[in-house]
Amino acid sequence: MDAYILNVSDVKFMKEDTKNKDDVNLEHSESSENIHSKSAENKDDKNLEHRTVGFIGGKFLPFHLGHMYVILSASNYVDELYVILSSSEKRDREFCDRDGIKYIPAGVRLSWLGRAFNDIENIRILHMQDNYGNDDYNWEEGADMVKKMIGKHIDYIFSSERSYDKYFNKFYPDAKHIVIDNKRQAINISATKIRRDLYANWDFLPDCVKPYFTKKVVVIGTESCGKSTLVKKLAKVYNTNFVHEVGREYCEKYSDRLTPEMFNNIAMEHFLLQEKRLESSNKILFVDSDATITQYYLEMYFSDRHSSLIEEIIRLQDYDLAIFLEPDVKWVPDGLRSAGDDATRIKNNERLKQMFNERNISFMTVSGNYVERFMKSRRAVDRLLAYH
Repeated sequence: MDAYILNVSDVKFMKEDTKNKDDVNLEHSESSENIHSKSAENKDDKNLEHRTVGFIGGKFLPFHLGHMYVILSASNYVDELYVILSSSEKRDREFCDRDGIKYIPAGVRLSWLGRAFNDIENIRILHMQDNYGNDDYNWEEGADMVKKMIGKHIDYIFSSERSYDKYFNKFYPDAKHIVIDNKRQAINISATKIRRDLYANWDFLPDCVKPYFTKKVVVIGTESCGKSTLVKKLAKVYNTNFVHEVGREYCEKYSDRLTPEMFNNIAMEHFLLQEKRLESSNKILFVDSDATITQYYLEMYFSDRHSSLIEEIIRLQDYDLAIFLEPDVKWVPDGLRSAGDDATRIKNNERLKQMFNERNISFMTVSGNYVERFMKSRRAVDRLLAYH
């Protein structure tokens, strides 16, 4: 099997004589233009039964713009390109644990690939699963699985690593190995670099990947403790999005005359809005209040009424940091608030904390004046972003 190397500055593919121990590179007479031409001829000949087939495999741990470039480049050379996610929970956890990043399930990675290439007609996405670790991976068994899954003659194998030649030569002797951008001239990044310093390499992640790694910080507390103002300010400092308190929006819309059913709507709308804002957030998303607070106000408005739907939303919430603001700043009346005396504020504050504790939701408390609250919260967020 011949190995072709395509770099950004190359005019032609280079043929590597993989049997030559001196690693002498020879210029191959079949240029990239010729390969393009042959694929085009195949596409134009309606009576030609054989369609050129290629595949590229990877862990995509995580999927990044370097992968995107190589896959799209490969798709130009064949009629059908199979992108194969090779996963093993054992192997993938080894990499994630080693590099200090949270485990990325195969289903999540498949969704990234699906989102990235849903409008590229000649790309097919497949999933190959095994139980091997990194050191004992069985290439022969893997090759057999690939051939069975594709079920067609494989003309080309694509990668960005010359080191794979020995495996592809042995297990795919009838296919040509095309190496794309092995010098990382187009996009200089690797999955290892991203795993080891995720946020420093944030811009190398496709938009479909970023929401999975976006941190969510919720600011909680009783009324008139500065939640909304703090959320807005933090979002501006970190140049990202925030989610407003949907419950307050309902109170303003209905002049504080809510029905029990509206609280379910509040919780659902608030949750879905967070999912939407994650898609365009910059490393972090700030959230004003949560579904526990919605349950708290339902209890307050309607004498211990309880919503099982809101409880389910509470279980679905997944915040990386919860900042609980103590009610030790001046209470500010705004036409909707009604619990301004000190005794009531303390009582409500303790009840809300109790509700979070009952649901095993951890939080950090922040007190002091507005300057102190802002600085304490910012330091907490900086610590959060320092870890994956």
